[in-house]
Amino acid sequence: MEIGIRVLQVMGILIGVVLCYLSVVTFFPGFNVPGQPLRAPKTKTPTAQDTALPATREDVVFEVNGTTVRAWLYLPENRPVPVPCIVMGHGTGGTREMLLERYAVRYREAGYAVLAFDYRFFGESDGEPRQLLWIPCQLEDYTATIRYARTRKEIDPAKIALWGTSLSGGHVIVTAAREPHIACVVAQCPGVDGRASAEMGLKRLGLGYVFRMVVHGQRDFFRSWVGLSPHKIPIVGQPGSLALMNTEEAYALFTRDAPKGYVNEVCARILLRVDKYRPVKHARNVRCPVLLQVCEKDNLIPKRAVEETAKELGTYALVKSYPIGHFDIYAGEHLERSLSDQLAFLKKHL
Repeated sequence: MEIGIRVLQVMGILIGVVLCYLSVVTFFPGFNVPGQPLRAPKTKTPTAQDTALPATREDVVFEVNGTTVRAWLYLPENRPVPVPCIVMGHGTGGTREMLLERYAVRYREAGYAVLAFDYRFFGESDGEPRQLLWIPCQLEDYTATIRYARTRKEIDPAKIALWGTSLSGGHVIVTAAREPHIACVVAQCPGVDGRASAEMGLKRLGLGYVFRMVVHGQRDFFRSWVGLSPHKIPIVGQPGSLALMNTEEAYALFTRDAPKGYVNEVCARILLRVDKYRPVKHARNVRCPVLLQVCEKDNLIPKRAVEETAKELGTYALVKSYPIGHFDIYAGEHLERSLSDQLAFLKKHL
């Protein structure tokens, strides 16, 4: 009898401690994270890839679960329709204005249609709360964009390719595993294993920093439960600051390429889920060719995770490796080399 009473007392104390913790994390002030303004360089020289911009494109809209998604449709000139189409979604925290057009222009010149979209809650697409990075929603957006592409008379519904980079490089693998009749997939420096990336981050940032990030994620998640405003953190920040990505390379890329008016923040709840996202576990269900582009000096995505994905894909995988970091692939000679490999791959399979 006494043992039972003591157990109940201990349980009561533990429940009380948990409730106090949740109350502090959810309701108390003092958790705001300093913003990270993206300071533009004093002089910004256009890259070789930017000189061809902008391309002729059409603004299109469609709905996902009652929310409007906005996209750009690029159609090649002087080519009989229907044509193959490449569906493009951006990586972590990006928008279609940021990097996608420099790829879309080249694909259009090669004779392909391109559909580049903003996820719900980001960029020009609708959705509340703003800046919500929620992986199930982004996967739904990819599927909806594919289905919209197949309704266009200019597009061959049997020749849809998926393109993704970083986080969306994982999305396209999951989508290809779920969505039938995908012709091929381009996955550039792909985020294929959140657990492996989290382990890499823990080694680089330390346990104390990771614990702080988890607390901020909990605050946003619990506030969403009770209908309060979201708690946000910067997407990129200076090294040592609290941000979703706080490497010098990430901050430099976003400073250079983020469009005017870019919002450098994200709902912190993603910090509780990103380590559980493992596209590598879906790879064995893919039934189309996949180009995996590996950055060998990547400090966000372990090379071994991409190699494991290639193993799961089996004969469907084509692996191309580059002796560069995660963010080097978006400009200059590294972009040209990766684009050349992509165009050769697309020509073969589209």
